[in-house]
Amino acid sequence: MSATHDQAEYTSVFTGAARTELDTIMSRYPTKMAALLPALWIVQRERGWVPPEGMAEVAEALDLTPAYVKGVVTFYTMYHQHPVGKHFIQVCTTSPCNVCGAEGVVDAFLKHTGCEELGVTSADGRYTVIEVECLGACGFATPVMINEEFVESVTPDRVPEILSSLK
Repeated sequence: MSATHDQAEYTSVFTGAARTELDTIMSRYPTKMAALLPALWIVQRERGWVPPEGMAEVAEALDLTPAYVKGVVTFYTMYHQHPVGKHFIQVCTTSPCNVCGAEGVVDAFLKHTGCEELGVTSADGRYTVIEVECLGACGFATPVMINEEFVESVTPDRVPEILSSLK
């Protein structure tokens, strides 16, 4: 689905196995609202991002307003509000990591992925590179998250090897 989409293109996420998964998650909590974050993860896993229609679907499933769900999605940086590449690359650029060369790591990822700038998806749709404030691994600078995989002690020289290992 492209960044420009319309309601007619959207198909429900919460059918079949995904609906069963959501029902199981909701059964663990005293209120439906408590299942909001996991429900958003399901939408993102299935769609690659959380489109407005996905937010509306979550709102309906959990008896919440679409505005409330959107407020949560826009608060947390872990939810993508637009399509991203198959490999979502997050590079820590806080002060300790910058001292250890994080900017060089960012530049290497941008160069070798063809993204050209932060937040832009490569022309082939494979990569999106962003900076993040902290990945909680200051002792392993520069840490990088690629989708849900954590990579420690990344240097600019390691970037081509890391990228070649992605499928």
